[in-house]
Amino acid sequence: MTHTTGGRGRHAEIAGAGFAGLTAAAALARLGWTVRVHEKGEHLREQGAGIVLWHNSIRVLEAIGAYEEAAADSMTPPYYETRMHGQTVSKEDFGGLPWRTMSRPHLHRCLLEAARQAGAEIRSGSEAVAADPAGTLTLASGETREADLVVGADGVRSRVRDSIGFEQDRWKSTDGIIRFLVPRHKTELGPGEWDNVIDFWNLEPRYLRVLYVPCNERELYIALGAPRSDEQGSRTPIDLDLWTSVFPDLAPVLRSAAVAEDARYYGYQTTQLHSWTSGRVALVGDSAHAMCPALAQGAGTAMANAYTLAQAATAADPGSAAVTGALAEWERRERPITDRCQRRSADYAATRRMSQGHQFGPENLETAVYDPTDPRRHTAGAH
Repeated sequence: MTHTTGGRGRHAEIAGAGFAGLTAAAALARLGWTVRVHEKGEHLREQGAGIVLWHNSIRVLEAIGAYEEAAADSMTPPYYETRMHGQTVSKEDFGGLPWRTMSRPHLHRCLLEAARQAGAEIRSGSEAVAADPAGTLTLASGETREADLVVGADGVRSRVRDSIGFEQDRWKSTDGIIRFLVPRHKTELGPGEWDNVIDFWNLEPRYLRVLYVPCNERELYIALGAPRSDEQGSRTPIDLDLWTSVFPDLAPVLRSAAVAEDARYYGYQTTQLHSWTSGRVALVGDSAHAMCPALAQGAGTAMANAYTLAQAATAADPGSAAVTGALAEWERRERPITDRCQRRSADYAATRRMSQGHQFGPENLETAVYDPTDPRRHTAGAH
């Protein structure tokens, strides 16, 4: 992709070097902006295990020049398989729709390299603590940075968001997960379709779930699901006897999970803002629309919205009023599809309907098939 100069002379300050912040940085820098990203951590790395990316985020990776590197250490599983009490209830292949599984650290490295290659400055140990709609970002050091665009991509506990006072609704779900990145153990697992994503469900006599996601030939992402109220199921380190008694086929990988360091139980939660923008400030990712992982679109919507934000801001005239209007119009056009995905994800998490299989019909794939790089995407019949 050829770099353009639509943003020449304009500057962006971005809080957060996660998936959303780095996508915005790479996209803006490729459009001619000068970009500075602030990450409060001393080390630029992604915490977490594995991830599923769909067509929407794959198109963004292609547009910012990160797809080839991301694809090199990832895979497309043959099927998304759902099993209830050990019996397969569905196998979905999405009819050729592009999708990839990979580790979260690998995706983060690819986005970080794309942002740096585009010319973005990435500062670690630099924490954003506040922003102003007039276009300033305040750091923990006391420094104040002026910008034509301020992007709050600093996560579910966003200080950029909270400093401005964006109105929000937040609710927690009954369930949560413990995430691990462990070796594949294909030989020890024995015969079977172990290259599939497999969603193992157990509802009786208690709800426990294991999401099994191969990331490449070496690494496996597993997520162990249990209610917040289940002290034994949500415990870390995990109760190996409990989990292997319910899912004996997965004993080799569960043994690796049992000795993993820094295991943590994450309760599902949804954050819905009344607005994503204020003046020259725009929020993307979990700071704007944290969602349950039921449809595997938390990162996908974050990356898509970060990319389209860069396009919208670049297309605006440089004046503050024009930028403010462009950000509001960006939210008006892009938000509805994210809102629908967020609601569906919360519903699936609350009802555990994923256990029935066949969950990825046209409605639930709406976000996955969306192409944020298509300039005609909002015209009638575009997708």
